Amino acid sequence: MTQTTVAVLGTGIMGGPMARNLARAGLDVRAWNRSRDKAEPLAADGVTVADSPAEAVRGAGVVLTMLHDGPAALDVMRAAAPGLGPGTVWAQTTTAGTAGLDALAAFAREHGLVLVDSPVLGSKQPAEEGKLTVLAAGPASVRGTLAPVFDAIGARTLWVGEDGADGAASRLKLVLNSWVLTVTHGTAEALALAKGLGVDPQGFLDALEGGPLDMGYLRAKAGILLDGRLTPPSFSTVTAEKDARLIVAAGEAAGVRLDVAAAGAERFRRATEQGHGDEDMAASYFASFED
Repeated sequence: MTQTTVAVLGTGIMGGPMARNLARAGLDVRAWNRSRDKAEPLAADGVTVADSPAEAVRGAGVVLTMLHDGPAALDVMRAAAPGLGPGTVWAQTTTAGTAGLDALAAFAREHGLVLVDSPVLGSKQPAEEGKLTVLAAGPASVRGTLAPVFDAIGARTLWVGEDGADGAASRLKLVLNSWVLTVTHGTAEALALAKGLGVDPQGFLDALEGGPLDMGYLRAKAGILLDGRLTPPSFSTVTAEKDARLIVAAGEAAGVRLDVAAAGAERFRRATEQGHGDEDMAASYFASFED
């Protein structure tokens, strides 16, 4: 078994660029996606496109999952099980939440896998540029194996624990995402209010410029809305709702009430019902209006 062979399961908005950057870094990469047409363009970068998860992981030293949620990751890994070998390193980058991770950790124990809880911070552009931040928890013994993998997909790796099953990285990811989603909704609602009150949105941005309330993320999300660049999404509305509900659930389990996150999940749900589910999550803006 070679440790430089990486199987990437899930080649959507994030997984596709990650697989491409792994291949460009000189690693032997196999990729699988439920919709094969989304994986096939990776062949131009030297990625071997597999017909099944089991085919993708067979003989790979590292398996990297980037799927919609924890249940999807578990479903795909069950399909991959015939090709998995004991000691395989599993870099689980899906945002699965705290409860979702428990089932993944149980699967890893059952199959003798070395689970590394490694969600990533960033969206489409950082993924394409190989500038994600990898939040990782796992044994020191496999960090050397994962170094070229994480270096290829990210600008930095932040190790936060020794036990992937403990969920330290996943908990940190939920805290970070709670902030990202809050800023997204704040931007969307401010621009919606500006429209309702007849205020020039550029005037709003100009008033903040250079002050403590100005930030690059505000500018990025405002630009997407004002320029009508909601597709292709950097981070889709439907995925943002999923993450918001994971955040609320984790808070409830910890005895923490998260009113803003709960309201934000409902905004994403309404925007999705209005037809904006596959657009950038800045489409939270539309939830402020009836149609």
